[in-house]
Amino acid sequence: MPAASGTARGGIDLGGTKIEAVIVDPRSKVLGAARRPTPTTGGPRDVVNEMLAALRDAAKLAGVKPAELLGVGVGAPGNVDPETGAVSNALNLPDWGGSYPLAAQLSRRLRTGVFVGNDVQVATDGEFRLGAGKPYKSVLGVFWGTGVGGGIVLDGKEWLGRGGAGEIGHTVVMLDGRRCPCGRRGCLEAYAGRAAMEARARKLKDKGAKTDLFKLMKKHDRPRLTSSIWEAAVRNGDKLAIELIDEAVHALGAGIGSAVNLLDVEAVVIGGGLGLRFGEPYVARIAEEMKPHVYVSQPDVQMASLGDQGGAIGAALLAQKARRTRASG
Repeated sequence: MPAASGTARGGIDLGGTKIEAVIVDPRSKVLGAARRPTPTTGGPRDVVNEMLAALRDAAKLAGVKPAELLGVGVGAPGNVDPETGAVSNALNLPDWGGSYPLAAQLSRRLRTGVFVGNDVQVATDGEFRLGAGKPYKSVLGVFWGTGVGGGIVLDGKEWLGRGGAGEIGHTVVMLDGRRCPCGRRGCLEAYAGRAAMEARARKLKDKGAKTDLFKLMKKHDRPRLTSSIWEAAVRNGDKLAIELIDEAVHALGAGIGSAVNLLDVEAVVIGGGLGLRFGEPYVARIAEEMKPHVYVSQPDVQMASLGDQGGAIGAALLAQKARRTRASG
């Protein structure tokens, strides 16, 4: 059913592999959704064009025009300036090392307000308010996909630090370890991020390791090793895929366990492309891998319940919250 004009909100989840857009009603029910692949070349302008296309597709399905939306929230990787909506150092996106005025560019072309937050933080906020995190007051969200991102809710409030809090993927799990895409060594993302895992798989294949990962990629006409390809390879018994996924689970246990020692949260919610694709059995495995590393009380470990659209739904909440804040101010 189309939303009444002026009551719907938009949400965009900008990921390293896909762009997910939704239109939601005042109760966060999805009225329309669309997905586009994230460009692998170009730069911020190319990414913005695909974001606009996805949002417009979702709005068309919802029966609204973008300019009629109360606002659009965006969850973006990298460092986000909450005041200006500029995004910098989004290293999993093409040629996005510097700062780009994302909110301003989208707002100008959509003709409505645009509010930008860190992608994993808004997804965590969505799970906290609407999904698996609802029973808790403190939650650590860990989203396992192209990279490994974190979001933090403490005593019912999101914790942003100075704008970059939650970067669990760049905590060190191995001193002087493997080179991370960020340029440092030993980061969790160097072992568990899908981009780093693909680079590792290519290197090992070139050295003679047997794998069907890249045959599956070509068969399904994908430019990257997506979560579905990793899951299919593991299901088919591909030894290299199993080895790298096992290594990722082991690293996730150490990284998340250490974060729990610092924050002492009630619950950990695991999502992201790989987290959702591998599902409950692997969430349970990550929970087991955490146990040797947790010094404080063990938290509950849950799988994100909002699914693939969770990041976009959380982003739409950001638009709602920003509107309320401005109205009260």
